[in-house]
Amino acid sequence: MPNKAAPFDTLDRQIVAALTENGRASFAEIGAAIGLSSTAVKRRVDRLRENNVITGFSATVRPAALGWLTEAYVEVYCDSAAPPRRLAEVVRNHPEIAAAMTVTGGADALLHVRARDVEHFEEVLERIRTEPFIRKTISYMVLSHLLPDSPEAGARRPATPAAAPDSAAIQR
Repeated sequence: MPNKAAPFDTLDRQIVAALTENGRASFAEIGAAIGLSSTAVKRRVDRLRENNVITGFSATVRPAALGWLTEAYVEVYCDSAAPPRRLAEVVRNHPEIAAAMTVTGGADALLHVRARDVEHFEEVLERIRTEPFIRKTISYMVLSHLLPDSPEAGARRPATPAAAPDSAAIQR
């Protein structure tokens, strides 16, 4: 039986947009902006969290401020016997890996790596390559960010997403 998503209306979208813009906004501030009481905003945020629409709150930190000046994407090619959960275990052991995902195409996975400098990146890459099921890697060094307001570039807030589908399209 297919899962039905919880109703997601215009007020929910406004709440999500407000929290995306400023995750530290109070329920009262959000309520004043969209015409709800702080109690009503809290109830809606609680429901959005329960339904995994809002999955957490975090701070966005500019990587260069922490000394992470080198950035690359690494295609990972595995032996056929490497399940995604095994690759997930490996990438969790490397704090330099900012994001990791399985992908379609020739590569099995794509890693987003941040390092202090090229030497540090090379050391990270060599550690990744020591895994017995990794056949090869191909690296792409980031020269500049074409979308400097994106979270990947270390922006203070996420770029404004394209218009979200309406609640009818979200329900399955």
